Amino acid sequence: MRVTARAPLYATESEEKVLKAIRNVLDFNKDECHVDRYDKYQEVVCSAESPRPLERLAYLLRSQRILDAARSYILRGRSENVFKFHLNKQAAFQGRVSFCSFEIGESPLGAITLMIDIGECNPELFINWIAPETKEGKPINEEATFRCV
Repeated sequence: MRVTARAPLYATESEEKVLKAIRNVLDFNKDECHVDRYDKYQEVVCSAESPRPLERLAYLLRSQRILDAARSYILRGRSENVFKFHLNKQAAFQGRVSFCSFEIGESPLGAITLMIDIGECNPELFINWIAPETKEGKPINEEATFRCV
């Protein structure tokens, strides 16, 4: 399994603040993050080979009570065993999860793009861990942890 988060780093932004936005919603260690610098573009990239960074996101989805919306966004970006979706960078800086499209304007400073490649793991177990369905606001068929089976 591989979890990768990418966020643009504009000249007007602090590298530390963009890193903080990512780490407020995803539990990456500092050594799992770096800045890629191109001619006219920079981005903060964090990557890990385990589901650990997603544990904070899973917790926030439950505490913000947005499991159904999250499940919809996450499934919308699914292609085989890869899930790709975007989070609002400003909301993440405040420790909140807000899904967005990659459109300019919805997240003026750019979105945090999250790509989760679960490899040979069971996608149903993954989605039932990260964002289970709910009934009357309570998670159903919830996986307590995610392990590749």
